[in-house]
Amino acid sequence: MTDYALLDLVPVVEGGSVAQALANAADLARHAEALGFRRYWCAEHHGMAGIASAATAVVIGHVAAATRHIRVGAGGIMLPNHAPLVIAEQFGTLDALFPGRIDLGLGRAPGSDQRVAQALRRTLASDANAFPQDVLELQSLFADDGRTGIRAVPGAGANVSLWILGSSLFGAQLAAALGLPYAFASHFAPDALDEALALYRRHFRPSAALAAPYIMAGFNVIAADTDSEAAFLATSQAQAFVALRTGAPRQLPPPLSGYRESLSAGARAMLDHVLQCSAIGSPASVARDIAAFVARTGANELMLTSSIHDHDRRKHSLAIAASAMRDLKEAA
Repeated sequence: MTDYALLDLVPVVEGGSVAQALANAADLARHAEALGFRRYWCAEHHGMAGIASAATAVVIGHVAAATRHIRVGAGGIMLPNHAPLVIAEQFGTLDALFPGRIDLGLGRAPGSDQRVAQALRRTLASDANAFPQDVLELQSLFADDGRTGIRAVPGAGANVSLWILGSSLFGAQLAAALGLPYAFASHFAPDALDEALALYRRHFRPSAALAAPYIMAGFNVIAADTDSEAAFLATSQAQAFVALRTGAPRQLPPPLSGYRESLSAGARAMLDHVLQCSAIGSPASVARDIAAFVARTGANELMLTSSIHDHDRRKHSLAIAASAMRDLKEAA
């Protein structure tokens, strides 16, 4: 039986503002809660004109305050950008405010370019190769076991659910070794999906946190009443992705008729490849593609993301996706 969650990049749309994006995030999370989504996650990105979740812990607090019971967390925090103590304090504070509802997904990518990473860290000496040790240090701070010689206040004893995120075999290996749940970023980096999930399952070691492997897989859903309307709405994501890949990230643009046809064959092939873990279409089409992805991955949970310019159409897309997930759970 597969649960479903929401990844919200808190998009700043063309013609909109950061304030509006944050208001939309709270509204979307309330909508997701009513639709039966298990959790809401936002992600740490920096220097991106179209993403308003750079101060990730602040956004999590904003969303958690606007909801009642849905789990809220980071998908994820890019740990090389931060001292583990700072993250323990931030998420310990969130757990004190919203007990039993806070998730902390940890990634080792910078979530930015090298210039922004330099500005965040002041030095790049602490690189992604230190990630496993940083995860262990963070676990120790939450456990308050004295191994670091420091007590995180808040943070010591916090009930924060830790996840390892990844888009390669590295994260799968680390999550398996530590006995932590694993989230794979197949919604934009699908290449190693099958191999990483197999590796995680094969090498998983039970831990105090988790007795058996638990997998979440990212999946794009752009749903509408008809296939043609959904294809039109999907051009916003396509435009934003092409802009990002060509080094010119932008705010999320409105949909554009004929956009895909205007692209070169290479650009279309790039989009088809990186966004292959997607369902774009009517309720029937989306239900079919979600069921196929669940059958392929055997994921315990899908992390759905729906990159649509119009907020109300985005909410409608999530309602269609939730209906498909509920039908799938009932059939199982």
